[in-house]
Amino acid sequence: MKQHLNLGNSYTVKNSIKLANDITKITIKDSYRLNTLDIKDLYVNIPIQETLQTARSQLLKHNNRTFTDQLCSLLEAILNQNYFTYQNQIYRPTKGVAMGSPISGLVAEILLQSLEHTHIKSLLDTKCIILYTRYIDDILIIYDAAQINLDTITRYANSINSNLELNPTPEKKQ
Repeated sequence: MKQHLNLGNSYTVKNSIKLANDITKITIKDSYRLNTLDIKDLYVNIPIQETLQTARSQLLKHNNRTFTDQLCSLLEAILNQNYFTYQNQIYRPTKGVAMGSPISGLVAEILLQSLEHTHIKSLLDTKCIILYTRYIDDILIIYDAAQINLDTITRYANSINSNLELNPTPEKKQ
């Protein structure tokens, strides 16, 4: 499925060497701050229907409708088989994907890239955020504290999707 989606990975970090190279290109000012954000309970909070719609839109950009319909039907069938056991009881959650499932990482990436392109990009275009990069559910940002503060960034990001919540690491006072 991944090869048919053509996800751009605009904001995902490929490895630590690439991240280090990206950071060394930044001319650091006194007002710049670095912080990390973590998406709280990403996998169990992924909205399935929204993600299926996003996957369909992405697939239609590069594939015909019949193939897209078939692939989306398979994806929906897989995501609807989300069961777990706890104390000898079988449960079926109403949202989210199973951690450890081979498809979960791709499903999370489909949703997150869509949210980044539709919402985060506009914040980046303001140039208040100097660097934004993500590895799965961990986000590294460098922002200009003279233009924006971490609370504003966090509130904006948390308003994007009510299912997903970002938790910033506490800032250390110097």
